[in-house]
Amino acid sequence: MILVTASVDRIIMKRPIRVDVDLSIVGAVTWVGRSSMEMQLQVIQSQDANNPSESVALEANFTFVARDAKTGKSTPINQVTPETEHEKLLWKEAEERNKLRKQKRAESKEEHEKLKDLERLNELLAEGRVFLDMPALADRDSIQIKDTCHENSLICQPQQRNIHGRIFGGFLMRKAFELAFSNAYTFAGVSPRFLEVDRVDFIKPVDVGNFLRFQSRVLYTEANNSAEPLINIEVIAHVTSPELRSSEVSNKFYFTFSVRPEAMKDGLRIRNVVPATEEEARRVIERMDAERPVSLP
Repeated sequence: MILVTASVDRIIMKRPIRVDVDLSIVGAVTWVGRSSMEMQLQVIQSQDANNPSESVALEANFTFVARDAKTGKSTPINQVTPETEHEKLLWKEAEERNKLRKQKRAESKEEHEKLKDLERLNELLAEGRVFLDMPALADRDSIQIKDTCHENSLICQPQQRNIHGRIFGGFLMRKAFELAFSNAYTFAGVSPRFLEVDRVDFIKPVDVGNFLRFQSRVLYTEANNSAEPLINIEVIAHVTSPELRSSEVSNKFYFTFSVRPEAMKDGLRIRNVVPATEEEARRVIERMDAERPVSLP
């Protein structure tokens, strides 16, 4: 049996992690399907032993699927039974997330083909058209998405592989984060503050020796709350094969950063980011909708 990382749900930084306290990483299987399982992991700071809930600094849910080593098809795994009320609550929440994932997969193609809200699309493109047709009149506090791009490339090495010979998903997440952080840094002009990374899907496995390209861009910013403006960054990883003249998407990452309030008080301004093409505008709308909190029934 081979265990494959299927996805990582949104990772949220609940409170700053201090450098002068001990950290514990704890995790447990919270839900099991036929061939998939979800695990909840928490990073806990040992600064408040009397109030454990206040010690959780970071929380994430990982989904793994089991595959037959020979056929590559899904294979059954052991079941678990929740016993305490807390375990039953975690199970219910994980089950709802699993249903939501299946529902989104079923609806994604249909939603992609028809965009109901054309008004939002045109509104986003309006400022971008000014940049293209009348650049001298463009808003000086705005910048086009294409002018926020950063990228890097690397060859995947043997020391980055897991026990199955594939490149660790965590390594890919780290390289994506480093590029996103650098992008946010050069965009804002001050050191950014990480807030969260959205759900990560592992679309295509990455092998040792693969030529991997990471492309990053600021999709949009939210400066309504001037005390804590938000910078939303997309990073796409491509497995590139020059010999075959092919390039396939391996992963998509979505990071949210802010800047420290002190910087805003000193007069820092975060620029508005505008799309110039329909493809860019669609991506912005998709990400804005995805960032809306989903309430579990």
